[in-house]
Amino acid sequence: MGKIIAVANQKGGVAKTTTSVNLAASLVATRRKVLLVDLDPQGNATMGSGIDKRSITYSSYHVLMGEASIDQSIQHTQEAGYDLLPSNADLTAAEVQLLQVKERERKLREALDSVRARYDYIFIDCPPSLNMLTLNALVAAEAVLIPIQCEYYALEGLTALVNTIEEIRTTLNPTLKIEGLLRTMYDPRNRLSNDVTMQLKKYFGDRVYRTVIPRNVRLAEAPSYGVPALVYDKASRGAQAYLALAGEIVRREEQLASGAVSV
Repeated sequence: MGKIIAVANQKGGVAKTTTSVNLAASLVATRRKVLLVDLDPQGNATMGSGIDKRSITYSSYHVLMGEASIDQSIQHTQEAGYDLLPSNADLTAAEVQLLQVKERERKLREALDSVRARYDYIFIDCPPSLNMLTLNALVAAEAVLIPIQCEYYALEGLTALVNTIEEIRTTLNPTLKIEGLLRTMYDPRNRLSNDVTMQLKKYFGDRVYRTVIPRNVRLAEAPSYGVPALVYDKASRGAQAYLALAGEIVRREEQLASGAVSV
């Protein structure tokens, strides 16, 4: 049964989509079966996976609104190797239309239940806001991966997200937990990076991943070629960092399964 992880942070520009695409590709490289769900109307994860968002027939919008099955909508990414539930601007309408629907916050969960057994991991790339789409992701997921840029304002936004996760846990999804916090665009020479790291470790302990994602030109360039950094330049620091993160996540899972780690 696939583990469903929402990649979320209501702050934009923290490498949510970069993390979703590159972590999915890195787990495929470790021989895991992965589904990436693009739940952002910008469709950046779709384009960054080599699928043209303007030419898709069915998207996450059609799945949420019950106009197409998830099987009809999933596409396989040839070079990256994972399956993708794509997105485009149509998804913007779902935010309004879902308000008229019963059990609206559970639509994604219902759809994923039918394919979950096929995958080892399902990642949901959330939009940069706490809206109905993000709510669907957090109700569907069992864990949240939070990318954080090491800057002062990142900690303020994190408080709001943690409060939202707690609220959802007490009302709609009691199994939801924080999977881990990922430091992105990290520069060890920057004092602020080190200060933020200390704060994160103080409050979240070992839920802060040891792996950090550095600022890296190749990570920024890869989406314009429609491939993950692992395909674009496997030797780059960015690609190697996401491979290391994939390894850390797999090891955590194995330790949890053996009862060596408590969360």
